[in-house]
Amino acid sequence: MAINITMPRLSDTMEQGTVVKWHVNAGDSVSTGDVIADIETDKATMELESFDDGIVASLAIAEGKTINVGETIVILAEDGESAEDAIASTGASAPAAKQVGGADGPSPSATAVAEPPAINVNTESERVFASPLARKIAREHNLPMNSITGSGPSGRIIKKDVEQLIAGGALTVAPVPTAPAAQMAPLPAPGAALQARNVPLNTMRGIIATKLVESKTTIPHYQVTMSARMDSLSNLRTELNEQLAAQSVKLSVNDFIVRACAIAMHQHPFINSSWNPGSGQSGPSIDLHGHVNIGVAVSLPEEKGGGLVVATIPNADQIGLRQISAETKRLAAKARDKGLAPAELSGSTFTISNLGMFGVDHFTAIVNPPNAAILAVGRAIDKPFIEYDENGEAELVVGSEMSMTISSDHRIIDGAMAAAYLKTVKELLESPASLLV
Repeated sequence: MAINITMPRLSDTMEQGTVVKWHVNAGDSVSTGDVIADIETDKATMELESFDDGIVASLAIAEGKTINVGETIVILAEDGESAEDAIASTGASAPAAKQVGGADGPSPSATAVAEPPAINVNTESERVFASPLARKIAREHNLPMNSITGSGPSGRIIKKDVEQLIAGGALTVAPVPTAPAAQMAPLPAPGAALQARNVPLNTMRGIIATKLVESKTTIPHYQVTMSARMDSLSNLRTELNEQLAAQSVKLSVNDFIVRACAIAMHQHPFINSSWNPGSGQSGPSIDLHGHVNIGVAVSLPEEKGGGLVVATIPNADQIGLRQISAETKRLAAKARDKGLAPAELSGSTFTISNLGMFGVDHFTAIVNPPNAAILAVGRAIDKPFIEYDENGEAELVVGSEMSMTISSDHRIIDGAMAAAYLKTVKELLESPASLLV
């Protein structure tokens, strides 16, 4: 009996999905767990795995097309079952360009679909499909992915392919030189004009636009800003990273911020909550969460469509700085390389957006529903401060200060509550030893 695979719900807010790339063609055999397509959702581009074994009878949607969750995306035939019987048993009418050819042979369109796409070996911008481990090994050896022939399903590059190329010594690529960090980008030629063009929204950007407009227009936002001295944290971080260098551990300022925000929830539970609109005869209420799942905003590279995803660190109040650091790095790398799984994108109870690494001093963020608040973090800036010694003598010193702005849902969080929460976070960051226990 045919197996009908429908578009799954890959995120908690996903309503539609776009097929970015098929990894299989009509007539291919697939097994449970094989990656059959890349699907763009409202939050990220994710790999879709087959849930059954079978032979591809029909790809029900073309690359670049969007369908609703629950609609047929691919039909699999079981062993001994013809493609025509499989398609007929599901009640679908297969597009000629996507089904296995019948007695008269495949149509020209079907042949075009089945033919693997050509890879331009002269450009790295051409997307090459490979496992994350294969990409990691290739990067370590400065090997361009588009120079490697894949032996995995539908030509996917796997670890073995990269290792064989390295062992054979068939290719040596010099590292691409990078410009010094302080070097300015080249200026345009005098009189040069920008090119006017229209850029269609991809699925993720379209959903981001819809959800943020909904958030900003339905949630009564307000902001509270507070600054924290970062001198003690900076000194402690330097000391810890020197001690942990042999273990290849490097803590970031953001790791301390995540830890401080998570711990502070125990004193301010309404920050870690969601608005419940109610249903039927029950009126609105507030859901206080029993777990602290910190969402960390991760920007995606332009070559992958850009956009922003929120990766979730579950139970962040129950784990230490090293675990927070490792999990943040893992989620960010996976988001930019392979795409995050639904479980890694959902369930956050509070979000942090940090633009300090881009040189931003201060900004405000839009609440990420169903969270009640989001924290926008800027960079640490050196400033003059007046400090007093034990004798009351004033002294001018230079220290670093970081701005934090919390955007809150005023239906849940009052101004004083937001200020009290920021004060607790500030105290934890200014006495960072408390974050180690």
